Amino acid sequence: MTSTSISIHFEFRIRMPSPNLPPETPFAIGTPRFAAPVADALTGWQQAYATRGANCAADLGGEFAVALDLPGGGTYLAVDRFATHSLCYAVHDGRMHYATRADVLARRLGTRDIDPQAVFDYLFHHCIPSPRTIYAGIHRLPPAHYALFENGKLTVAPYWTPRFDEQIRPNFTELRDEFRSILRSAVRERISSDGQTACFLSGGTDSSTICGLLREATGQPPASYSIGFEAEGYDEMEYARIAAKAYGADHHEYYVTPADLVKAIPDVAAYYDQPFGNSSAVPAFYCASKARADGYTRLLAGDGGDELFGGNTRYAKESVFDIYYRVPAALRAIGDPLLLNPLVANIPLLKKGASYIHQARVPMPDRMQSYNLLDRLGLAEIFTPAFLAAVNANAPRDHQRAAWLAGPQSASLINQMLAFDWRYTLAENDLPKVMGTAGLAGVDVSFPLLDTRLLDFSLKLPTSYKLKGLKLRWFFKEALRGFLPDEILTKKKHGFGLPFGPWAVKDAALNALAAESLRGVAERGLVRTEFVDSLLTQRLKEHAGFYGEMVWILMMLEQWLRQHAPDYRFA
Repeated sequence: MTSTSISIHFEFRIRMPSPNLPPETPFAIGTPRFAAPVADALTGWQQAYATRGANCAADLGGEFAVALDLPGGGTYLAVDRFATHSLCYAVHDGRMHYATRADVLARRLGTRDIDPQAVFDYLFHHCIPSPRTIYAGIHRLPPAHYALFENGKLTVAPYWTPRFDEQIRPNFTELRDEFRSILRSAVRERISSDGQTACFLSGGTDSSTICGLLREATGQPPASYSIGFEAEGYDEMEYARIAAKAYGADHHEYYVTPADLVKAIPDVAAYYDQPFGNSSAVPAFYCASKARADGYTRLLAGDGGDELFGGNTRYAKESVFDIYYRVPAALRAIGDPLLLNPLVANIPLLKKGASYIHQARVPMPDRMQSYNLLDRLGLAEIFTPAFLAAVNANAPRDHQRAAWLAGPQSASLINQMLAFDWRYTLAENDLPKVMGTAGLAGVDVSFPLLDTRLLDFSLKLPTSYKLKGLKLRWFFKEALRGFLPDEILTKKKHGFGLPFGPWAVKDAALNALAAESLRGVAERGLVRTEFVDSLLTQRLKEHAGFYGEMVWILMMLEQWLRQHAPDYRFA
């Protein structure tokens, strides 16, 4: 039985186990959905495993992580389709050890060895994609995967892979009604039993939808929390106010300052179990902290709408490049040599055509990394020769290529990109950001737009319902027309972007924190001192927004190392 066929479900929310629990202690966290009543979540998982074996997680929806002791002495681990809850493991002395955090597991096993490849992966991705972690020999379970350790043998494999089954003759009205019904259920079921549930509100379509549905579900003004910045081009509080007014929200605003960053950066960096470089983490932390201070125990977040329903601008961009491959090969064989001829490179119109062909001919998913900071700045200029010689500079791209090939190859380009983003944008980046900062603030968090039923619903939508021409999220917006304010439907996506670069140039204390941190990374033998000096004294001032990103990820690396591996040196 699949999760979509279950008409009634049962949820269990179990507190995260204490880090002091021995690694062999079974646990279940999150909100697994079982097809029948069970006494407790662990019993439900044991029954599910007894019935279906290692693939039992495919029958369950919800946000979960589970670790089971098996009757024969084995161990079974699984995380949900987006790895909302982290689960790390290691095989040591003939046993499977596990924990929800990599640093906790490292302490249990007495290992503190930092993996240089993980450091490089972090600087490439701004996070460390699973299954690698910062610690050598300790792994993180990828989304929609299980790990089975039996008779001394470890198996790690997916229990679910996306299968897009687009409706050929879609009925918009029926799909809209089904969509709205799932959304209502997803929000209603995530309201905490104590009623102390609030929501993030950025003013975008996703968070505004959650805010409106929370009002509908409770019949009370929803508590909403927004973050703003006193920096041109970074603040979209006006849209959050529009949504708050439309739904009669009890709206709370906080404007983050450079001083707030200086105060929070060390704590936010240290809270994660490995280096994490999403700069939105600090604003998200302040948002969650304000909600917790007001007595709220749970926040609903709007993550996932873009990745399920086609809302990121790169989907439109890559669809334009995909046109190249629909041109008959015979015509491309004639046109390509003409446009790529160096003799015509300076003719404006032909130059644009040549640039288009050059970019289009880069295969996916490499094309999406065309502007990666490490490549733009130059590996040899950034890293010390010793460090660069110790890592595989191609490993991050190899990781992405393997994930792309493991995805739905028969699906449309847009759906392939969506499935790819479920791994890299959501599971490896955005969800850890929200889960980590909410955890630091002491607030539970849940993601209605990643409800399993909504994910399954998205798999049957035609590609043209996600990207109609160059219109992003066409179905999502049309299905909620009349529910969302028109201003929200037509605004450009923004989110909680942080003006770190401009602030690091202007604010002395923030600049000092950044400079001291980057010089610390250089002293550890990871990056060249000359690169750090150039970045801080020249490049950051030339283009604060662009180079500020590199400053941020290096600073967060150093801040994490100071708390978790202060004596680490690469030599």
